[in-house]
Order: sequence, then structure tokens, then C-alpha cells
Amino acid sequence: MRLIHTSDWHLGHRFHGRNRHEEQALFLDWLAELIEEQGIDVLLVAGDIFDTTTPGSRALTLYYRFLHRLAGSVCRHVVLIGGNHDSPALLEAPRELLRQLQIHVVGSVGDTLEKEILLLRDQDERPELLIGAVPFLRDRDIRTAAAGESLEEKGLVLQQGIREHYQQVCLAAGRIRGDIDPTLPLVVMGHLFVAGGKTVEGDGVRELSIGGLGRIEGTAFPESIDYLALGHLHLDQLVAGSLTRRYCGAPLPMSFNEADQRKQILAVRSQGRAMEVEPILVPSFQQLISLRGDLPSLLDGLVQLKTAASSAWLELHYEGKEVIPNLREQLLAAVEGSALAILRIRNNRVYDYALQQAQEAESLDDLSVTEVFERCLEAGQLAEGQRQLVRGAFAEITAALAQADHETD
Repeated sequence: MRLIHTSDWHLGHRFHGRNRHEEQALFLDWLAELIEEQGIDVLLVAGDIFDTTTPGSRALTLYYRFLHRLAGSVCRHVVLIGGNHDSPALLEAPRELLRQLQIHVVGSVGDTLEKEILLLRDQDERPELLIGAVPFLRDRDIRTAAAGESLEEKGLVLQQGIREHYQQVCLAAGRIRGDIDPTLPLVVMGHLFVAGGKTVEGDGVRELSIGGLGRIEGTAFPESIDYLALGHLHLDQLVAGSLTRRYCGAPLPMSFNEADQRKQILAVRSQGRAMEVEPILVPSFQQLISLRGDLPSLLDGLVQLKTAASSAWLELHYEGKEVIPNLREQLLAAVEGSALAILRIRNNRVYDYALQQAQEAESLDDLSVTEVFERCLEAGQLAEGQRQLVRGAFAEITAALAQADHETD
């Protein structure tokens, strides 16, 4: 039996203001074709199908069109669990209808564990796979608030609740396996942050509890699990060093810091309870490029990309010593008439100067907005007349923002 483990699609996600509908549609088309070509029997989607709890119509269309396509494919079963970005109610609204198509959705925990334990059958109705489909566990699902409880106490109760929930699911699944066939494989899905997990700055991974107190150790999962399919972390990685306990990672980069990473899904081959895992690289559907350097270096890099007819999304880091007031205008002019899109410009020269600590104990929190502005102004080395004009504009902007905040309140 062949399975695919994927997660964290984040349908509807916007990348620095740009929608990703075309990119996400290309990924889902590629995945559907791969499932047909490789004869995949079961697709596992370990949470964060959508980027928000209120996805737009385009994101919903992508989702349902993909499921409709799989319903007529070689894939016998699809199992999806809710992540922390997903709305359990939205995912489960068509649950009974989807079940008729062998598409199983578990958006939230139920009153009993039955909801999270799926016995999948082959074409001849013989049991072939047990699934423990554990959705993202919210605080209210596993603990009761106690008066006077400290943050540390709350975290310990939360950790214990998560461990116990997975143990209970595995125990219940183990009883079913014992009654049917002791060689029946058990796959457990989850969406959580395991201690020691790796993230990348800017990848959008949210901490699931204050201070990380809800993280559990990778060794806390029961030994009876034959394959553990996790979602939430966007980097592919092993859990506690095990080849059969894994995060598959997000299939699309979620930040420019992931621009050079090759994204993947995981193909899992089951021979009884023995599992073999093979990463499958996901094609790049939208090139992301970060360029660094002074202005001549950046402009030269843009010319090269423009000559190559690139349609990349760009992040530019200006690292020159000179402060250039019209830096943005020059960079945008350099890509005019091309398919290139500059999504982010970082002027490190100004940032570094503004955040320099005047004394060892000083931090950004110690500075007012005006003080930070004055340091940036000083970095610009403008003539006094120009400084007065810029100060006036700054005063108008801050006054307008203050007025807007007042009207909102």
C-alpha cells in the first residue's frame, strides 16, 4: 500500500501582498497527477489546509475541485485533519457527504475517540489501514482552567493532556487492531509543535501556546505507532530521529528565507507494519530570489534577471554605506517593463544605524517613535533644510495615525 503525507497547504495565503492562487493551483494539479502516476492508495493531509479560518472563495474552489478530482482517481482514501489555522466547523460542514467519497475529515475532537479512529478498507472491503486522525488540540479540548493557575502549571497540564490524548487514541486503535489483525498498520496524524522542532524566521509558524509550554517531547508518542504524520512545522524533519515519525513540511515556501530550500512531500510504502519513506521534491511554481549588496550590485543583479526574462518575486537587501533617499524609486525603475516583481526592500544601512545602542543597557523598547525617527534622520546625513521638511512630513503622518487610532477606539 502506498501513502502520501503532506500538510500546511495554507490555501489563500498571501505572500507580501500577492495572492498565490495560481501557484497553489499548480501544486494541487501536480499532486493529483503524481497520485495517478504512482498509484497512491491513501492521501494524508496533516492540517492547515487553509491559511485562515475564513478562506475566500478562490481558496475554497481550489480545495473542493481537488477533492472532486481525487474522488475519481486511483486514490481510495483521503484523510484530512484540522490545523490551528483551520476552522473546524468549515472543514466538517460537508463531512458526511465527503465520507461517501471515501474522503474523511476530522476538524476537531469529538465527545468520544471514535471520531478520530478510522478503519480503512480495500476494494474487497477488507481492513487495510488504521488511522488515528488527531486534529489540532485546542486548550479547551484537553484541560479545564483552574483558579490561580500559573503559566507554568497551565503548560504542564497542557503537555500532559496532549500526551494522554495521543495515548488514548493509540490504545483504542490497538484494541481494534487486536480484534481484527495484529499486522494491521497504524498511522497516526497530528498537528502540533514537537520540542526541538526547527523553524525558519518569517515562515509564519505560530507558537501554539504561550512560551512554548504546550510542546511535547518527540519520545512521548506511543511505540505502537507505525508511522507518525505530523503537520504545523514548515520544514521537513524527523521527530526524535525516527525515520517513520516526521514532519513533511509545507509544499510551498512561506518566506524569502526559504527561497533556496527544496520543498517536498513524503511517499510512504507500507509492507504490513513496516514503513519505508521516500521524499518527493515539489517543483518550484514561483521563483523567489533574495539579492544583497550596494546599489550598483543590486541594479546589476536586476539587469541580469531582466535579461533572462525571469518572473521571480524579489527581496532586495541594500547593504551599501551611502544613504540613498530615492533608493526604492531607482530599484523599481530597474524592473519596469519586465515580469519581475519587487515585493520587499530592506534598507539595512538605515535599520542598523537606527537600532544602534547608545549605551549597553539600551534596547528598542527604550526608544520612542520620535527617537527612532531622529536616528534614521541622522543616518541620512541630510542638509538642515531638508531635515526640517522631512520632520514636518513625519509630524503630519504620526498625527494622522494618532487620529485614526482615536476614531477606531
